[in-house]
Amino acid sequence: MAVPKRHLSTSKRDRRRGNIFIKPITLVKCQKCGKPVLPHTICKFCGNYKGRDYLSVVSKVEKPIVKKTPKATKKKTA
Repeated sequence: MAVPKRHLSTSKRDRRRGNIFIKPITLVKCQKCGKPVLPHTICKFCGNYKGRDYLSVVSKVEKPIVKKTPKATKKKTA
């Protein structure tokens, strides 16, 4: 089995690991509404991207509300 000839110093090890880290998420402000969004994506709040409307957000809000009826409860007879 191969064994390293010399001990690797901590500075050399840390220099190698210096590039291994978690980068923070970059957010930009939407041009229309000013909310933070990911770059190069359509704004989920107003549907705008590069000054143009791509999504109709109003239609998503004005969906008809469907009321769910409670299921009929069956009584068990013994």
